[in-house]
Amino acid sequence: MRERFGLVTGLSDHTIDNTTAITSVALGASIIEKHFTLDRNGGGPDDSFSLEPEDLVALCRDSKTAWQAFGSVNYGRKRSEQANVKFRRSLYFVKDLKAGDIITEDAIRSVRPGFGLAPKFYDKIVGKVVIEDIRKNTC
Repeated sequence: MRERFGLVTGLSDHTIDNTTAITSVALGASIIEKHFTLDRNGGGPDDSFSLEPEDLVALCRDSKTAWQAFGSVNYGRKRSEQANVKFRRSLYFVKDLKAGDIITEDAIRSVRPGFGLAPKFYDKIVGKVVIEDIRKNTC
């Protein structure tokens, strides 16, 4: 709904425990509405399904944990991966090409170290036109 309508989405939750609300955060909810009472046995119309103080504390804590579990997208290499780059493979040009040449299968090879484009892009660059001169052994 957030993506389709461009709106902040949430959940109006009338369950007794916090499982549904916390799960909604994991599914992208930004707002949670729950009923609150000081005493579930107080006799009010909503008391039977309302959160008591300790339940509200748990909801806040656990929702925050679920939200933080999303983290953030970072496709860059992490510090722990830097030393392993030399063991990975990447695509390198194995012959000189001039601007206007077409990249052929015999012009590129997957070799170590992994400082260049990942081998999974091999099929995407074969057949492309080179826009500037490229020297052999360039990643």
